[in-house]
Amino acid sequence: MDRRLFLTYVGSGTAALVAASTGLGVLSDTADAKKHGKGHGKGGGKPLTTPFKPIDRTWENDLVLSKGYRYNIVASYGDQINSKGEIFGDAADLTVYFPIDSLEGGTDSEEGLIWVNHEFPEPGNYMEILGINESYDTVKEKLSQSKYPELLEMEKVAVGGSVIRVKKENGEWKMVQDDTYNRRVDGKTPIQLTGPARGSKSVKGATTVEGSLGNCSGGRTLWDTALSCEENTEYGDDYGWPNFTDEHYGWVVEVDPFDASKPVRKHTALGRFAHENAAMGLTKDGKVVVYMGDDSRDECFYKFVSEKKFNKKNRNANFDLLEKGTLYVANLGKQEWIALDYAANPALQKEFDDQADVLTNARKAAKIVGGTRLDRPEDVEIHPEDGSVFLSLTNNSDHGNFHGQIIRFVPENDDHGSDSFTFEVFVAGGQQSGITCPDNLHFDSKGNLWVVEDFAATEDNMYAAYKNCGVFMIPTDGKEYGIPHQFASGPQGSEVTGPWLTPDEKTLFLDVQHPSTWNPYPGQKFGRSCLVAIQGGRFK
Repeated sequence: MDRRLFLTYVGSGTAALVAASTGLGVLSDTADAKKHGKGHGKGGGKPLTTPFKPIDRTWENDLVLSKGYRYNIVASYGDQINSKGEIFGDAADLTVYFPIDSLEGGTDSEEGLIWVNHEFPEPGNYMEILGINESYDTVKEKLSQSKYPELLEMEKVAVGGSVIRVKKENGEWKMVQDDTYNRRVDGKTPIQLTGPARGSKSVKGATTVEGSLGNCSGGRTLWDTALSCEENTEYGDDYGWPNFTDEHYGWVVEVDPFDASKPVRKHTALGRFAHENAAMGLTKDGKVVVYMGDDSRDECFYKFVSEKKFNKKNRNANFDLLEKGTLYVANLGKQEWIALDYAANPALQKEFDDQADVLTNARKAAKIVGGTRLDRPEDVEIHPEDGSVFLSLTNNSDHGNFHGQIIRFVPENDDHGSDSFTFEVFVAGGQQSGITCPDNLHFDSKGNLWVVEDFAATEDNMYAAYKNCGVFMIPTDGKEYGIPHQFASGPQGSEVTGPWLTPDEKTLFLDVQHPSTWNPYPGQKFGRSCLVAIQGGRFK
């Protein structure tokens, strides 16, 4: 039986074998075949196929695309985005496209707003710009002593996210200079806390915190706002920033791209950990569910279910939906979601002071109640056709899992509000599949899964055969079920991140993060992170 057919028939009875080899841990005996649902996407459904000619792996120092496709750079680090002089940040990651007529129910695919995450600063590049010739360790120590203020300023304005207006003109996408919409959320922006931890001793009494940091992936809400996920809870230690409070970071941030007067908020009800992204759906009774991965070795998979129901008719009625609800962690052995509920769990009451303490230290709480430790759970997305949930496990060298895998979860009764689920390995990374270290995910409207990779290859390390990080499309049904096809290859030294399609699916937005020398900064040698638009063929 070949790899694809083997994975097709993986069920609860054989899941233990796969789990043992991929770092999912040992499953309990309760995971029997009878608990498996009706099955999703087993190769006999829609004839999903690849709409492009796949490319081969390459070391080429460019954004290499399938034949017939082209790209143009929309915005790069350092580009001015408004008359205030604010600049497009560094380390571009998530992109979320909002048609300019979204709030009227429109689907304009040639003009809109884009939220772009800026994950981290790159101090070495800024030191080159400023002519600082000391070692980084020395500079980092001086930063903690409030020295090198120019460098600290550059680092703080490099992170967070950008809202920019974009428009397709003469066949190419361009950033529009627009002071109404174009703006930055960065490491200095005042941001409100919401939910149980707001004002609590767990966050040092804060109701407002300074800046958003470590913004990796995220998502789009049902009411047209952006969710930006903070993947780093220890930025002060990592970069030597003075007066840093760890508990103020590691949350999910909500931004309204259409209204700069709306406060930016961090929702503590969704827990504090190294958030990779936030995928939103609805339970059968109309509540909002948000799936989230914690991007670290041996960390967990979470979901949040709101207390209130989603209001389709009143956008403003939904702005507090992420402030109250229940946070759950997945136990894959029992195939259950376990609530991180202080009031109902004696084990949590022994270790924590209150619900605010539980949420601020969600990682510890998750382990106490039995959350399954996973291999860097990163992006998670909901299938547009059948509602199954796909989770990237990027890798975990501590477990000998160097290539990762993508797991597919099926909620019981196809209800995201259910406390039970089944799961299977959808794709295992490595030589047989040809894909490695899966990271960001994105679905097209047919249900094809777009996947980008996160690894660092050199000519003599274990990733040498995979060369530069790539973009793949994987059909989730039909005869090509589970087979990755490479669409793009990033420049040398880069990750390609944040894939997002326009509603007409004629443009794929993508970020090129930290290229070594491609797209160089004027007068400098290093490459610049940027947002690109890809066109020229079909994407589904």
